[in-house]
Amino acid sequence: MADNLFEAKYDITKKSKLKKFYELNKILIFSSIFILIIVFGSFNFYLGKKEKEKILLSENYIQAKIYLENGNKTEAVNILKSVIFANDPAYSTLCLFLILNENLITDYKELLALFDHLLANNKFEKEIENLLVYKKALLNSNFANESELLEGVKPLLNTDTLWRPHALLLLGDYFVSKKEYLKAKQFYAQILTINNLQKELYEQARLQLSFIAND
Repeated sequence: MADNLFEAKYDITKKSKLKKFYELNKILIFSSIFILIIVFGSFNFYLGKKEKEKILLSENYIQAKIYLENGNKTEAVNILKSVIFANDPAYSTLCLFLILNENLITDYKELLALFDHLLANNKFEKEIENLLVYKKALLNSNFANESELLEGVKPLLNTDTLWRPHALLLLGDYFVSKKEYLKAKQFYAQILTINNLQKELYEQARLQLSFIAND
């Protein structure tokens, strides 16, 4: 009997404390619940919005390709540039590559500006970023001076990236075109020291070294 009475008093005391806590903190409790609802709703809205944007970019990319097939390059370029400036790592990159592959923009400075915008405003996986750096350097090799080209490929030369041998080959070819054969040999020779490289790259480096030796 005494035990039951004690338990009853304990329950009443516990409920009283809970009620008191609720009364003192109900504004905070409701505010916290309200904030959580807003955060959860905002997060869902953000995800939905990003998904819609992704779908729209995909549709724009496809539409640009349709314009190209129909010979309407102006409309295609306008759409592709708008997707590039939408700053989506996947579709912005695809659009820039399509512009390059189809030679849709011939203005060198405009192309460089597109590369710079893409690299500055997107977060890429490292090898995708390195590919963009290499393609920019490849474009730049037709116009840049030696110091500008070397500065452009520096991120590739100082890391163990898939695009390092391509950058070395690019620099070797650049100096061959300038008839600076000693500099060219240095870059071709580095290619031959890289392990597990594609046979084609080894062969290109060897052929160029042979060309230099016989020139």
